[in-house]
Amino acid sequence: MKISIIGGGGLVGSCAAYALQCGGIFSEIALLDVNQELAVGQALDLQHGGPSVADQRIVGGGYEHIASSDIVCITAGLRRKPDESRLDLINRNTDLFVSILNDVQRGGLRRDAIVLVVSNPVDILTYVAADRLGLPSEQVLGLGTQLDTIRFCSLIAERMQAPPTQTRALILGEHGDSMVPIWSSATIGGLPLDKFPGWNPSLAGELFTRTRGSGAEVIKRKGGAGFAVGIAIRDVVEAIALDRRSVLPVSTVQSGCYGIRDVALSVPTVVGRQGAVDRLEIDLWPKEVQGLRASGGALQKTLATVLQRVG
Repeated sequence: MKISIIGGGGLVGSCAAYALQCGGIFSEIALLDVNQELAVGQALDLQHGGPSVADQRIVGGGYEHIASSDIVCITAGLRRKPDESRLDLINRNTDLFVSILNDVQRGGLRRDAIVLVVSNPVDILTYVAADRLGLPSEQVLGLGTQLDTIRFCSLIAERMQAPPTQTRALILGEHGDSMVPIWSSATIGGLPLDKFPGWNPSLAGELFTRTRGSGAEVIKRKGGAGFAVGIAIRDVVEAIALDRRSVLPVSTVQSGCYGIRDVALSVPTVVGRQGAVDRLEIDLWPKEVQGLRASGGALQKTLATVLQRVG
């Protein structure tokens, strides 16, 4: 199976490529970038590690790789400033993103390909991609709150001195300011979080606030997020490649889940070889459902402006 990563020369794209190389699932990883020399350099660096990892072809280049790709992952975009919300990026990123979609179509995007949008603001751009690419809607996914979810779990585990791999908690809704923490199903080792030794309800606000600000914190400290984003991308694309039918909080265009329609945001989604195989309405607390619907409403206002812009 082959994946093409658009923006593969940059931090996010190259970290995703490295995570996928270590996973050993893909037979070919193509790094595409407007700076092709950088993409070729990144591919060469990864290729040099191949003998110790897996038998894969790793190449750098341009949109000639699209026609032979099973999955196309779009990571290219302008970087968010420390004091800038993800939605503030919309005016700077929309034109670039639409030009990328046009190049993808001209490159011969296959009818059965899956497109994963990582570029921010991811929910808005996922809707734009689904609207413009002409693919069945289930084949266009956004990374959504998968990254926020693993950040959330890591911070809970750190604070509770618990194993990160046994910590389960969801973030749903927008990948941005209106994201919703789902405390109702949070567990550590299968034990409800509020029953876990040392849990104090007053920690909830503190942990969620840090989760919501994690992207800005990483940007402030090191200039941009890369490693965790690469892992989150790997979570999604390996679920597709291996037809795992994993339940992940990825962004897709909604058609009634929790009463939300005509906007892309993250709900629990079954992810497999066909993309978003199903959406699950798990039981949520009423205030969580209310927050999720409010998140959809906030995104719809911005989306209306964007659709006017791109035509």
